[in-house]
Amino acid sequence: MKKYILIFWFVSAACFAQKTTVYTIGDSTMANKKDPEKNPEHGWAQVLQQFFKDNIVIDNRALNGRSTRSFIAEKQWDAVYQKLKKGDYVFIEFGHNDSKNMDSLRYTNPHTAYRHNLIRFVKESREKGAIPILLTSIARRNFNEKGVLIGTHGDYPLETRLVAQEYKVPFIDLEYYTELLEQSYGPEKSKQLHLHFKAGENPFYKEEKADDTHLSLKGATEIAQIVVNQIKLLDDPTVEKLKKGIK
Repeated sequence: MKKYILIFWFVSAACFAQKTTVYTIGDSTMANKKDPEKNPEHGWAQVLQQFFKDNIVIDNRALNGRSTRSFIAEKQWDAVYQKLKKGDYVFIEFGHNDSKNMDSLRYTNPHTAYRHNLIRFVKESREKGAIPILLTSIARRNFNEKGVLIGTHGDYPLETRLVAQEYKVPFIDLEYYTELLEQSYGPEKSKQLHLHFKAGENPFYKEEKADDTHLSLKGATEIAQIVVNQIKLLDDPTVEKLKKGIK
């Protein structure tokens, strides 16, 4: 009997050891939302697990309203850092709330504090043997009267690209690929990617909703698919295990 228990224990331990955790840190465009069966809003990291095999575990730590500054100040990063182990991954996507220049608890200068916070995430992930992946912020649905999609993120995506280049971090230009996504749908149909409802159209919202930043289930799933597609194209040996975990 003891022999079988030991065999079971070793098999279980081996299975557990094979699992790789992907920590996703960022803001509301990634975060898990309450009441997902009823709530039309979803973060793209909330739906990411379905694209991976069981040996890849998505641990979504993104939170509504966070910037790099507030994520660190609230000890959210410390909580991730303490759990990181060798071979884990950290997806890093901030910028939406770092740009809130009327909020001293969240705002960061893109060329100083924002840049240094990204570098901290990268260096401390690597200290634990984890692999950071930097992503630029998703695009907003911001078409002008001529149907041209206008960027809203200023220099934050630029600094993300520069940190990725300088520190040789696997990088996904999510702003660019989500711009292409928005443009492929066009000014009107792109509303499907976000939260656009007339008053009474959706029981979750009592009043009319017109949100061009946050994502519907359709939008979140489309963006999660973009992330997975870009992972497949990354030319970096550190992401091979992640690639093999894609369904």
